[in-house]
Amino acid sequence: MRTRWLIVSLVLIVLAFGAGVFVPRAWLPASQMQETPALVSKKTRYQCAMHPQIVSDHPDVCPICQMKLQRVEDGEAPADASAAPGAPDPASKILFYRHPMRADVTSPEPAQDEMGMAYIPVRAADLAAGSADDVPGHAPFTLSTERQQLIGVTRTKLELRPLDTEIRAVGKVAYDPMLYQAITEYREALKARASITNSSIPEAHDGAHAIVRSASVKLQQMGISEQQIREIAETGTTPLNLLLPGKSVWIYAQVYEYEVDLVHQGQVIEVTTPALPGRTFTAKVVAVDAILNATTRTVRVRALVQTPDATLRPETFVHVKIRIPLGEKLAVPEDAVLDTGEHQIVFVVKGQGHFEPRAVQLGREAEGYYEVLSGVEAGEEVVTSANFLIDSESRFRAALAAFVAKPASEQAR
Repeated sequence: MRTRWLIVSLVLIVLAFGAGVFVPRAWLPASQMQETPALVSKKTRYQCAMHPQIVSDHPDVCPICQMKLQRVEDGEAPADASAAPGAPDPASKILFYRHPMRADVTSPEPAQDEMGMAYIPVRAADLAAGSADDVPGHAPFTLSTERQQLIGVTRTKLELRPLDTEIRAVGKVAYDPMLYQAITEYREALKARASITNSSIPEAHDGAHAIVRSASVKLQQMGISEQQIREIAETGTTPLNLLLPGKSVWIYAQVYEYEVDLVHQGQVIEVTTPALPGRTFTAKVVAVDAILNATTRTVRVRALVQTPDATLRPETFVHVKIRIPLGEKLAVPEDAVLDTGEHQIVFVVKGQGHFEPRAVQLGREAEGYYEVLSGVEAGEEVVTSANFLIDSESRFRAALAAFVAKPASEQAR
C-alpha cells in the first residue's frame, strides 16, 4: 500500500514540473534558489518619516510621535536594510546595535529598548567618516534615495545673485532746542570774530578764534558735519524748522550700530507715520551722527523732508525705510542654515547621497538669503528642508564614532 502511494506521489510531482506549476521555495535546492531571483517575493514596508528606525510590514502609527507610517514602494529596501545579495561588502557588516534614542547605549546582539523599539544596526560604513573637522560634534554620512524621499529632503544649488537689504528704523520729526541754540551760538561767535578783525590786540583775536572753534566742535558732537557747518556760516540763517513745523522738517531716525555702516549721505529714504495713513514722504540722508548712543546702541541719521502742506509736526513718530543694494553676492537660503550657537552650518550634498556638514561664515541677510563670505562655493548643493533630521543624523554618526573610538575600559564605566 505504501509503495502505491509513493509511486502516485512521484507521478504527481513529475506532472507538476512538466506543467510549470509553482514549486514552493523550500523545495528548491540552494543552488537553484540563487539562480532564480524572480521567485523571491517583494514585501511592502511602512516606515516613520520622523523616526526611520520604526519599520512595519503593515499600515500602522509610530509609537513615538503617533504619525502615520509612510509606505515604502515594493522592492525598495527600508532605511536599515542590508546591501543587495551578492559579494559581501565589508562596509555593510553590522558591528553592533545601538539604542534608537541614545547613541552611547549599545548591544552586540539585536535588542529592544524600554519602549519595545528595536535597536538600530550600526555598520562599518556608519563609522568610517568620523567627525567633521570644522564642525565639532557632526559627521558626514550617506542616506539612500528612499530615506531622503521619506524625510522630505530638498536641495538647491548655490549661485551668485543680486542682493538688496532693507533697513527699517523708527524716528521722529525733530524738535531740537539744544541744536537750535548751538547753531545760534556758533553764528554769534562768527559775528563776534568778524567784529574784531581790525583790532590790534592779539589776545582778542585768539579769544574770538577759540570761541568759534568751541562752538564748531559742539555742533560736530551733535551730529552736524563740517560741510553743514560751513553752510551755516555762509547762509547766516538759523533753521527754525528745528522748533516749529514748516514746509520742510528734519527727520531723526535711530539706526542700530550693526547696520549703520551701510547708511551714507545722499541715500534715499521713505518716511511714513501712523498720524497720516497712506502718506509716504521721500527724502535723502543729510548726515549720520559720529557718536553712538551708548544706551540704545543706535546712531542718529538725519534727513530733510519736504512737506509743502506743513502736515508733519515736531515730535511726530515716524517709520523710516532705507533700501540698500549689496551687489551680486554668493547667497545661501535662510532655510539652509543651522545656527548651533558656536557655528553656522549647512549640509552640502555630494554624489551618491553623501551629506557633509560645513561651517560657513555669513554676511548680511537680504530677502530670505544670507551673503556667504566663506565655507561653500558656487555650484555646490545644500539641503534646504528636513535640516533638523539631517542634523540629528549627523550628530548621531559623530557620537557613534566617538563612542567606538573610546577604550574598552572607558566604555564599560
